[in-house]
Amino acid sequence: MVNDPIADMLTRIRNALMIGRETVEIPVSKLKIEIARILKEEGYIEEYSIVENSPYALIAITLKYHGARRQRMPVITHIERVSKPGRRVYRGRKDLPRVQSGTGIAIVTTPKGVMTATQARRERTGGEVLCYVW
Repeated sequence: MVNDPIADMLTRIRNALMIGRETVEIPVSKLKIEIARILKEEGYIEEYSIVENSPYALIAITLKYHGARRQRMPVITHIERVSKPGRRVYRGRKDLPRVQSGTGIAIVTTPKGVMTATQARRERTGGEVLCYVW
């Protein structure tokens, strides 16, 4: 049993990027699917799909790299969990973070759904800051 499934997801992605894996499989949940959707929309991953032929459902995430074969680098250079089970981090719409001066994203869960901090500002809503990605 994992105490923080979102941190587990981010750690699996981080570890797969460090060793240059093409795909990573993560146990499925609605929140993890939404995080994967945002990463896909923002261009940080190639694709994600739900695999249901195993004993339990998984999310298969295809990671994205750039550069030639020998010099290829991952698109995600840093992925960090912000709000944790022991310390939740909530921000109002005026206090939502701008990650790396706009080159990165903050994923926020709001009453209107899971979205980036930029979208939340546009929707005029605040929420719990889940993670930073750049």
